[in-house]
Amino acid sequence: MYGHKSITQTLGVLLLEKRITLSHGAGGEHMDSFIKESILRHFKFDQDTSTVSLSMLDDSAIIDDIVFSTDSHTVKPIQFPGGDIGKLAVAGTVNDISVMGATPLALSAGFIIEEGLLYKTYDEIVKSMAESAKHAKTPIITGDTKVVEKGAIQEFMINTSGIGRRSPVLDKNISEVKRHRSFDYCWLTDSNLAPGDKLILSGNIGEHGIALMSFREGYGFETEVKSDVAPVNGLMREALNEGGLVAAKDPTRGGLANTLNEFSEKSRVGILLNEESIPIPEGVRAACDLLGLDPLQIGNEGKVVIGVVNEKAEDVLEIMKQHPLGRNAAIIGEVTDNIKGVAMETSVGGKRIIPKPIGDPIPRIC
Repeated sequence: MYGHKSITQTLGVLLLEKRITLSHGAGGEHMDSFIKESILRHFKFDQDTSTVSLSMLDDSAIIDDIVFSTDSHTVKPIQFPGGDIGKLAVAGTVNDISVMGATPLALSAGFIIEEGLLYKTYDEIVKSMAESAKHAKTPIITGDTKVVEKGAIQEFMINTSGIGRRSPVLDKNISEVKRHRSFDYCWLTDSNLAPGDKLILSGNIGEHGIALMSFREGYGFETEVKSDVAPVNGLMREALNEGGLVAAKDPTRGGLANTLNEFSEKSRVGILLNEESIPIPEGVRAACDLLGLDPLQIGNEGKVVIGVVNEKAEDVLEIMKQHPLGRNAAIIGEVTDNIKGVAMETSVGGKRIIPKPIGDPIPRIC
């Protein structure tokens, strides 16, 4: 009895002493486990009638055709090459709604400001946020502001929530999908992929994460690389209008590797990539080679990965290339039942597994 009691007490102490780390909020395996074990097990409600529920862990939830998403932004630094925390906050929430096949309608903005922040910096960020919302045609209609003691947070944090509704072209898109294969879904959720579908990436990967890290650490790559932060709702609208899309996701924390592994897990399919097809700019490639990073794991804030039925892949690609955000779009792989998980055909002819990242290798990028 004494020994058993000691073990129980020891386990209790270990649980009490367990602490949350940066990796628990950085995307990848640690964050995935943290959400499932420490959040979802508490947030279960018998009255939940969501079409796309919290437990599905898609980019937005959907209830009664109302699309809802929320995101908090703690990026460091708050101004960086290509953008700032305000532009990032707008794009992040607009994109989470858009990739579901919805039209963003409005945003809220919650500010938590550290005492002592320069008013000039604050004004520049809020102005940038307003311009981004106008560009995305998604107004900010409500919000909240708090100022906290110096040292309580770092400078400026923003929470944005957004609502959207079913895109007028989503039903047209689904009708086109059904011309080519069986499809029983109403939205572009992560679980919709099937063998034969193609995967399209809207453009260069790694730019946001490398720009942030380079500027923050003083590596100098920012002279070549700027953040890609941008709202993708216009690009999504054009792609949906062409039709054939079955799934979509923006590859933020954990990058392309995390996004594709989530697709694979939720759809229960394999994904085979072609290394030479993935657009990686030279600045990103050079930075990753120098620092020992995998560009597939670097976060992005203005890109989207789209699953498309095989018969429509080339048509959708051509439409995306005509949009300013899709000029470097490429078909990067296909869905298959011949493998498990995500693998890539390398430029030298072999294959390598693309695992789900443990966390984002560059923290505090969003």
